[in-house]
Amino acid sequence: MYYDLSYLSVPLPEDVIKLKNYGDFDGAAQFIKHLLTQSVPEALKKRLEMELDILRMVGINEYPFNEEEAEKMMQEAFKDYQKGELTSLKEKGQVDWLYVNGRVHFQRRFLMNLIKTQAEYEARLLVKEDNQVDQLRKQELTHNVQLMKKQGFRKVKIYLKTSIRVKKEYERPGEKVRVYLPIPKECKQLSSIEILSTSPEATFIAPENAEQRTVYFETILEEDQVFSVEYSYVNQVDYVELDPDKAAEVQPKFDLEEQLPHIRFTPYLEHLLTEILAGETNPIKKARKIYDFITTKVSYSFMREYFTVENISEYAAVNLKGDCGVQAILFITLCRMAKIPAKWQSGLYVSQYYTGCHDWAQFYVAPYGWVFADLSFGGGAKRTGDEARWNYYFGNLDVFRMPANSVIQKDFNPPKQQLRADPIDNQRGEFEYENQGLPYAYLDVNQVFISMEELGE
Repeated sequence: MYYDLSYLSVPLPEDVIKLKNYGDFDGAAQFIKHLLTQSVPEALKKRLEMELDILRMVGINEYPFNEEEAEKMMQEAFKDYQKGELTSLKEKGQVDWLYVNGRVHFQRRFLMNLIKTQAEYEARLLVKEDNQVDQLRKQELTHNVQLMKKQGFRKVKIYLKTSIRVKKEYERPGEKVRVYLPIPKECKQLSSIEILSTSPEATFIAPENAEQRTVYFETILEEDQVFSVEYSYVNQVDYVELDPDKAAEVQPKFDLEEQLPHIRFTPYLEHLLTEILAGETNPIKKARKIYDFITTKVSYSFMREYFTVENISEYAAVNLKGDCGVQAILFITLCRMAKIPAKWQSGLYVSQYYTGCHDWAQFYVAPYGWVFADLSFGGGAKRTGDEARWNYYFGNLDVFRMPANSVIQKDFNPPKQQLRADPIDNQRGEFEYENQGLPYAYLDVNQVFISMEELGE
């Protein structure tokens, strides 16, 4: 089932909202099922059908810890922990929570989020995490900035292997499955893309220009079966310093439209953009003002599944928090509202120190063409006082990337039949039986960096 997510812009009936806000997800689902037996407008019907799947994702799955459990986790994690600290963090909006059956429950990664985003809590850990890898990664990024400025470009060949499997307790051997894994796609910085091997043999490999490119498997599931793909590609990123004085008087008019529900020009965002721009008309300066706002005012925070958020750009702008994808969508939305073409890019961050999911943005300014903005990397650099790296990620990108997606909310080739684990983006892959799409809680995903070779021109 591929949902047209634009229907998330349709408002929910008041009684559904009341039940949902109280955390009575079963009651909300029952009320929706009742409404669907009535004659309701088609757009409302589609919104209600979508809400049933959203309700299945939230609650105990996304918010499993009640206050007593969360308090115990805090006591076990931090030294000098005082009872009531968690309540204080909740009241300040520094931990994600909601009601489940009228009781406060905390998001499944609330503790990890505190450690990652609050230096005070990282320092108070009873068991210190080994941050050597983080330090090496930061050094790698700083070195990349230095090399790019010195050489004017970097060109590398990267080898990766990714895999997906269903966890043992959800395995149903003998049943037909359809499996998708993201692979590199045609884009500005990539060339020489090669699919080196798949296991089992791939049923179909989407063309390089697919907006969300995948390798597809359709087979009868075997016990303990792993689906994998190994590939290589050449990534060349050119260094650019955007000069506002060189911006062309006439700018292009593509990639300026809304894409509901998340790239949406709401009244609040109109007010916010007016405040951010303060009358500025130069496109490069406008884009920089938007970048500066997000990287200094929107705090990095882990997110619940995107499918459960009705409007990601407004969520970021109202709550002033969000992960890499949330920040990128806000940047794209505000740029488009400011008549600056902007679009999505996502896939993996890839290096010997870390390989994992990541999202970023592109924007277009004549005569430079498409350039990059990495809001979360820029914001992270700013928070640690690295002004050079903060400035770098306005206009530039590092070479440690595997782009698989160029648009949000696009179906695969071939189309998926059941509900996607992530209907917006695809960085980890998807797995479905004939009658059920599997959430990521049911899956094991592995992304393995093999090698990276530095190339000349």
